[in-house]
Amino acid sequence: MNRVVITGLGAVTPLGNHLQETWQGMQEGRRGIGLLSKFDTENFKVKVAAEVKDFDPLEYFEKGEPRKNDLFTQYAVAAAEQAMADSGLAGKIAPERLGVYVGSGIGGIQTTITESNKLHDGAKRVSPFMVPMMIGNMAAGTISIRCNAQGPTLPVVTACATSSHTLGEAYRAIKHGYADAILAGGSEAAICPLTVAGFTSCMALTTNPDPETACVPFDKRRSGFVIGEGAGILVLEEYQHAKARGARIYGEICGYGNTADAYHVTAPHPEAEGITRAIRLALEEAGETAGADTYVNAHGTSTALNDKTETLALKKALGEAAYQVAVSSTKSMTGHMLGAAGAVEAIACVKALETGWVPPTVGYQEPDPECDLFYTPEKAIHRDLRLAISTSLGFGGHNACLVFRKL
Repeated sequence: MNRVVITGLGAVTPLGNHLQETWQGMQEGRRGIGLLSKFDTENFKVKVAAEVKDFDPLEYFEKGEPRKNDLFTQYAVAAAEQAMADSGLAGKIAPERLGVYVGSGIGGIQTTITESNKLHDGAKRVSPFMVPMMIGNMAAGTISIRCNAQGPTLPVVTACATSSHTLGEAYRAIKHGYADAILAGGSEAAICPLTVAGFTSCMALTTNPDPETACVPFDKRRSGFVIGEGAGILVLEEYQHAKARGARIYGEICGYGNTADAYHVTAPHPEAEGITRAIRLALEEAGETAGADTYVNAHGTSTALNDKTETLALKKALGEAAYQVAVSSTKSMTGHMLGAAGAVEAIACVKALETGWVPPTVGYQEPDPECDLFYTPEKAIHRDLRLAISTSLGFGGHNACLVFRKL
């Protein structure tokens, strides 16, 4: 079997529109959460969001092109171009051996709503670009066109676990020889009235109006997640291919677990059975055991059920080592980026391994007896790290776990 390494990173997040800004924000414990500004919230219970700020699509698109691409595709292209430039892979791989696995939990919903409103208001036609703008595979398709990636290319849709699954499936494709490199990750741009109203109705979003305390994963005061947006893309590459071209290697992806709860459409299994199995499977494939040299980037949504369930899963899967690892939720800074969350959190894992800095769980102040692990409160810490674990859970009962190793 082939080994798979990470050679490129790109990100557009509420912490910054480039990778370095995002990682610096995580190290500093800076919040990307603020008052929701994309629409008038006077009649909404939800007042906060983690929005991308000052994004300029013309940094990546020719004039006139942005109007033909939904915002989720624009974010994805930006992150992918960053990752490709970072990897130095362009021109050094056969097109048919380069793939794209980029997903979105919701896709082009802003386009769908805009064009639907046109018809409702009496227009006789909608944009000829409506269909390619709204469909969820178009981020992957657009990236493949721009990068001339003719290898295996597909999206994944597993709600909030989407981009952890794209990374895991890309890892398997390279491991089994179907590609030499794959751009993998996810993108989301769903901060709009309909989406916020829907998540509010199913009691998933916090109604706390204070950006400083709205998202407090694992804290006793947690009351729901803060919706976010953006994109994260990683270049996964076969180890010998990367080594032969002298690529900089951030780390190795060495384990992947993919399970389902088969329990409920929104709630996690109360005994954490699915995510526990995903963690065990990923560590088993990696041939690794977690300990004091391990960072866990938890899904950590700041919802009552997720955080206690995830804590239980870590204790079941890791045993006593659960009290030795450094856990944190970077959603305390980025908000919940939905289908892009797993990829951005994988980037946090890779950068933590590279630098030794564990990003914090910002806002964690009041312990919950059901959440009794070390959650790296408030400030980043330095550790001699060898392993990183990232967990993701999605509506529908989807679970994913990724394991990364320092080389």
